Formats: sequence, structure tokens, C-alpha cells
Amino acid sequence: MPRRPVVGSPLQLLLLACSFALAAYAGVRLLAGDWFAVAVWFVGAALLHDLVLLPLYTAADRALVRAAGAVGRRERVLYVRVPAALSGLLLLVWFPLISGQVAGRYQSAAGLPVEGFLARWLLITAVLFGGSALLFVLRLRRATKHRPPAVH
Repeated sequence: MPRRPVVGSPLQLLLLACSFALAAYAGVRLLAGDWFAVAVWFVGAALLHDLVLLPLYTAADRALVRAAGAVGRRERVLYVRVPAALSGLLLLVWFPLISGQVAGRYQSAAGLPVEGFLARWLLITAVLFGGSALLFVLRLRRATKHRPPAVH
């Protein structure tokens, strides 16, 4: 007897329909202006990611896994991966303001100064890595407390 496909709850379907409607609205609004420049930007961003960024962060991750694997502690890589990924995502989103490339436009549109975005991003990155290191130390201490003593 063939199985019925899993559809989901009515709330899940409603949320999915709303997210598709919002994405369609955003796409229509985005492409209403200079659609060719937007299309070129998307293609350029996809090519930049796939041909430049993906090989770079894949090589960095493999080197990190290889270094951790040599010690025999490959699960510890996540304590570097997660804060690095979050910090990289924040850098990607806020890069124009962090680098100061759109300082004039941002200040005229928002009425706020651009100064401090680099310092705030660095502070958030330090907090992410510090929190990850603290979590690592706490879990390491808890694991060594529950480990039975070695028999000699």
C-alpha cells in the first residue's frame, strides 16, 4: 500500500504560504527598479561565492579538521566553526558599513553616524569566540569530573 505524503499541520502550511508570499512580494519590489543590475548582482554574487569563497572556507575548515583530527578530538572543531560562521555572516551582511563604503548614503538616509561598525563587529566576534571557549572549558571540566580514575 503506497504511503501518503507527509503534508504537515495547517499552521505549518500557513506559515509556508506566508513566507512564499513575502518572498514573492520582495522579489517583485526588488526587480521593479533596475532589474538588469539586480540580476547581474545576483549572478556575480553566486559566482563569487562558488568560485572564490567556497574553496577558501572549505580549505580552512579542512585544515582545522585535519589539525584537530591529528590530536584525536575532531568534535572540538565545532567550537571554532560556529563562532567563525556567525562572525562571517555578520561581516557579509554589514560589510558596506564596516568598511565605510556607504558612509555618506547611510548617514543621509538614517541620520546616524557610520563610525563604530568595525569596532562593534570586532567586539561581537570576540564575544562569540570567548563564549565558545568558555562553553568548551565548562564541558571539558564536566567531562573530566565524571570520568572514572585510570587504573594503573
